[in-house]
Order: sequence, then C-alpha cells, then structure tokens
Amino acid sequence: MAQITGQAGVNLSTELANYLSANQGNLTSEQLSQIINSYLTGGDKLAAQGGSISTGIYKRFGEFDQVTGKVEIVTTGMWSGDTGSLTSFYTSSTQVEASSGDYYYNVYNADPSSTGVVQYSVAYGHKFGSGSVSLANNDNSNLASKATYAQYKQILLDQDDTHFTFFSSSAAGTHDSSDIYVINVARARYKEKMDAGNWSLKLSGSNGVSTLIDDSGKKFSDTVGKAGRVFNVGSGSLNLGSENEATINSLTSSNGQGLGLFYPDQGLIVLNPEAVHDLIGTSIDSGSNEGASLYSGVQREGKNHALLHNAIVGGGDFEARRTENVSTSHYFVRATNREFNYSNNPSYTTGSDGTFAESTFETDPRTFITTVGLFNDANEMIAVAKTSQPIVKSFDKEVLIKVKLDF
Repeated sequence: MAQITGQAGVNLSTELANYLSANQGNLTSEQLSQIINSYLTGGDKLAAQGGSISTGIYKRFGEFDQVTGKVEIVTTGMWSGDTGSLTSFYTSSTQVEASSGDYYYNVYNADPSSTGVVQYSVAYGHKFGSGSVSLANNDNSNLASKATYAQYKQILLDQDDTHFTFFSSSAAGTHDSSDIYVINVARARYKEKMDAGNWSLKLSGSNGVSTLIDDSGKKFSDTVGKAGRVFNVGSGSLNLGSENEATINSLTSSNGQGLGLFYPDQGLIVLNPEAVHDLIGTSIDSGSNEGASLYSGVQREGKNHALLHNAIVGGGDFEARRTENVSTSHYFVRATNREFNYSNNPSYTTGSDGTFAESTFETDPRTFITTVGLFNDANEMIAVAKTSQPIVKSFDKEVLIKVKLDF
C-alpha cells in the first residue's frame, strides 16, 4: 500500500479543493491521478485511465486518448479523380488563340467547355527568341519563347547558369541547350510533389512511339539544385505489372544529346527539343521562312509547344503519380459500460412521465451509436465521424471508436 505524504505548506485536501475551485468543479481521472501521484513516494504511482466517466452527451478527451503530430506519406494517381493514366488531351480554342497561346497551351482531361479541368501546360522557350516573331518583323512582338526560357531559367537554375544543361554522350558529358520544352503540371494535380520513378510519357512521331521516364530508381537524386531534386529523363519502360525494375534504354537520342531533366518537387519536366525531335522523327518550327537560319528571319509565331502537344496526343498515354505528406491525428473515443446508455432523442421515451418507448429498456437500457462529433473548448463542432453501422451500447458493453483526421 502506498502512503500519501503531504508537501510542506500544502496538503492533498487543500490542493484538490483549490483545483476544483479553479476548474469549476471539473476533475478528470487523469488530473486526479496526476495530483495524487505528486504526493506518492517511492515507485508507487496511480495509473491514469483514458477519459473520465460522463453522464451527459459530452466527454472530454483524456491525456492518452489523443495521438497527434503523425505524418503519413500518401501516393495517388496524379490526374483528376486520382487516376494514374491520362489518355485524353484537350486544348481550349479560346486560350490557344489568345495572347497566352503564344507562350503555352493548357491541356485538359476533357472538353474545357464542359467538364474539362487543366492537367498540365506545355511551353517552348528559346534563349534568343527563336520560334517567336522578331521585333524586326513586328514591333508588337512579346518574344514569347525568349520570355519562357528566361522564366524557367530563373525558377530552376542557379544564378551563374546561362543555359539549361542536359546529359551528353560526348566526351564533355554535358550539352548546353539554347531551347527547351516544358511540361508544367498543374499544382492541384501534383500537390506536394510528383512521384519520382513513377511516371511515363509516350511521344509519337514518324519514328513511332517512344516512352520517356526518369532515371531516379532509388528515389533520391544525387543532384539537388535550386529547385530541389533533379533527375535525367531517358527513353525506357516502367515495367509495371512485372517483377522487373524500370528499364532505361538510353538517356540520349541518336544525336548524343540528353533527352531532358525532371524536377519532381516542382512538377516540371524540361525536355531538350533537339533530342526529342531526333528521337521521334519530327522537326522544330523556327518561325522562319523555309531555308532561313534557326536564329534569324523569324516572321511569325512558331508555337513549337503545339508540336510537343501533338506528339503527346499521338502517344496517347501520360502515366503519373504524386506523393504528399499528410498530417494525421487519432482520437480514441471511449464509451465505458456506465456511459451513453440513455438517449435524449424524443423517440426514446413516450408520454409526459418519461416512460421508455421500449419496455425492455426499463431493466436493460440501450442506445445505438451512429455518429461521433468532435468539439473544441468553445463547444464548436469541428469534425463529424459516421460509423458504418449502428453500434449497440448498454451497461454490459463498452465501445472504442478511433477517429482519424487528415489535414
């Protein structure tokens, strides 16, 4: 038996009276155990029981009834409806024909005039403005391709970098590219980040259909830059549905230039146009007259992003998943045998004398739990949990319901 020893100047009775006065007469079993334990000597301590006995419709959570601050990694399909494969690709004629169409095309999963939602955008950028009508030919030119290149250079590259640099099979090992294709996934689609090693994009051209994936494999990049992790893009296969790991056939096209870079934390795929067109067998549109240099004589908007869009449409499949860290809290709602055995529902009784509507409840009262509401200290309901079916509660039954909140 443990002996309760009073502290100097304070005894247990006084402290309990002060505590009850300060807390309007409310005292949970955990609070009582904590106070008594401060007076117990040696190794004898009272074990606090989860929650307190309640005779009303509310019950305050005890110290051990809440588990908060948990983080779970959730992966789902990236496209609308949490689907992992996008096979329909629509553009909006209004957006394409507007001035923004010179910079990028929004791509939808369905007709944008009805249920279509933006999934990603495609853009083309050139360091010197090739692909956009030059100021020499149009004083109103916005040099859309030059602006696009500069924008993504600022977002993704370090201050000292002047070009996007792709892998190369040459002795130098790298290739500085003056132009880029960008696939910019809508933030609502990738949320926190794209799942590295779990996306594939099919492109179609005169050489047939080629599949692009990243070379992450281990999920962690050896290269971390201004925009987070960076992986190379190569041709290959995810080998889904088999026991085999993803296969990278090549990081370059036949011209020896790397195909692209993947930024999972930004939801961006940056492709090397020269390598991509060499791979699928198509050509870039410089916006110049036939036979003119790629960098001069630009007389119209080339809208090269339309070429990438057409290649994606021809491929007919863009598979991708996303991952996000979800904070979770678990609440253990405990109804002991002495609690919640009566209901204040008007149908529970009959007549003005409060007689039970069901006569057997006179000796064996029962309730049926269907809903749990979580309230804050201001008595405001902040969450509701529904049980899959009514749970019988009586004096010979105890119920434990775990409520999980994700946010």
